[in-house]
Amino acid sequence: MPEHWWPKFMEAISRPVLPLGGSGLSLGALLQLAVLVLLLFLVAGRLRKWLVGRLLSRTKLDASGRQAIGALFHYSVVFLGLLVILQTSGIDLTALSVAAGGLGIGIGFGLQNIANNLVSGLIVLMERPVKIGDRIEVAGTEGQVVEIRARSTTVLTNDNIAIIIPNSRFITEEVINWSYADPKVRFRIPVSVGYESDVRLVERLLLDVARDNPDVLDDPAPAVRFLEFGDSGLLFELRAWTTTLIQRKGKLVSDLNFAILDAFRAHGVTIPYPQRDLHVKTMPERPAAAEGQGLGN
Repeated sequence: MPEHWWPKFMEAISRPVLPLGGSGLSLGALLQLAVLVLLLFLVAGRLRKWLVGRLLSRTKLDASGRQAIGALFHYSVVFLGLLVILQTSGIDLTALSVAAGGLGIGIGFGLQNIANNLVSGLIVLMERPVKIGDRIEVAGTEGQVVEIRARSTTVLTNDNIAIIIPNSRFITEEVINWSYADPKVRFRIPVSVGYESDVRLVERLLLDVARDNPDVLDDPAPAVRFLEFGDSGLLFELRAWTTTLIQRKGKLVSDLNFAILDAFRAHGVTIPYPQRDLHVKTMPERPAAAEGQGLGN
């Protein structure tokens, strides 16, 4: 190894390689900048976990509120940390005005969707129209909110499929939140019985089935509604409230349907088949004289 290699190495990494305004950034400055930015993100992530997992867990905030505060804290630390790192690295922020102007034009044209989702993410975190754990339906997607990030929100369906939804949809589209302010949700189960059925018996059986299900709430109590006289039978509707199976509507409906069918069969209540009246129209027979005249002609 040649002598005096260290001064030459320091001179090489100190030579400007990236011009920026009236000054330039050397290779050493770029490496230092990269290390500082990496450390900043690591520290910000650790601070967020400590804030959410230890400090805020002692308060009365729910999990969604703690995550929202932690996300805002994380973004603030990263933003302020980047400003400090750029200043301490000898980068003149005024020299970035041209680059910032070009970036603004790029955001205005090519990156407007990303900017829209970022702003929408901040609105979602502050206003909290949806929270972690909520059962939502948006743009034809139904599932449980498991994570809210700056650009997108992750919704987990009952098929264990994670769907990433841009945050802008929560601002511009209609969102159905099944558990926004109250964890209780009412499900409706339609039932059809034959016209010969005892309607009061049907009502009692439906209420008994609902009360015997452990996932149906006693308060509010289940109810039965006689909706209409259908084409093939009498149409009823069982209305049941639950808090335990909000995320699994299909299971509750299936359990109730099984129990309803068993109760109807045990008490002789029939479930009608579709009925249609078919009228066959016959053509009148032609007289024999008219047939003979036709043959003669």
